[in-house]
Amino acid sequence: MTQPSVLVVLFDDVQSLDVTGPVEVFAGAGKAAGSAYEIRTASLDGAPVRTSSGLMLVPDSGLADAAAPHTLLVPGGNGTRTPDPRLIDWLRTHAPRAERLVSICTGALLLAEAGLLDGHRVTSHWAVCERLARDYPAVEVDPDPIFVRDGKLATSAGVTAGIDLALALVEEDHGRDIALTVARHLVVFLRRPGNQAQFSAQLAVQTARREPLRDVQQHITEHPEGDLSVEALAARARLSPRHFARAFQEETGMTPGRYVERVRLEQARRLLEDTPDGVEEISRACGYGTPEAMRRAFVKVLGSAPAEYRRRFHAPVQPAH
Repeated sequence: MTQPSVLVVLFDDVQSLDVTGPVEVFAGAGKAAGSAYEIRTASLDGAPVRTSSGLMLVPDSGLADAAAPHTLLVPGGNGTRTPDPRLIDWLRTHAPRAERLVSICTGALLLAEAGLLDGHRVTSHWAVCERLARDYPAVEVDPDPIFVRDGKLATSAGVTAGIDLALALVEEDHGRDIALTVARHLVVFLRRPGNQAQFSAQLAVQTARREPLRDVQQHITEHPEGDLSVEALAARARLSPRHFARAFQEETGMTPGRYVERVRLEQARRLLEDTPDGVEEISRACGYGTPEAMRRAFVKVLGSAPAEYRRRFHAPVQPAH
């Protein structure tokens, strides 16, 4: 069987892990399957590039000399902020020829600038999703999942999520057993479901400036099972409910209710992933009250019920031998 070829696009200020993470997955899959993927890297002029961490990467060739691959992988990094127009032109012309088009992290910005994401559902690093949606209104941006598959297009969230996406593509190419072998070798889970949220509630919002509101944020995190109504939280902050709700949203960028929902969901996810506790016990510990209330929250945000989430995410991974 001919193995799919992978071409990784390189540019100055690329995020090194966006490159090496997926490459390690594809390389490991080739070894496990008995015949390697054909993995090549290319920069605009074939010259070495310096990553955002200072590492130098030496490409195999220039983009002009690269053959059309099965999988074209476009990583992210600071270099996506002001890309070379020649790179955008190359992507616009050559990327559609690939059978599978993949972006990691902010690599989605390069594909969007080339017009390759119009009409597609995509994701990217949570910190740029708002910009992506604003600057490219023809793109359907979903900021929550760690990766999204839409036809021949696959996009991932930030940095390590590229490993999850690469494992999903290996599973697609070679089956679960090969992907599991690679995951064991890399000591990662096989595999986080694509619709798993990519960031915690604490990362999703700003930290409040005023101490009473910071105290409320900490209290919510430490006591998801408690009374976290606006009235109770306002009393803790010694503010009227109306003043508290307005101040909380102004300083964090999220309403108190939305923040509580995220914290509770995050805590429930962690308990499902890391403990043998039952769904009923977890629903009480996270403030849902009933398993049905927790189930509705999971289906709404993650697209799967708690039991299915646990089955998919908490797959046993044995040590490599």
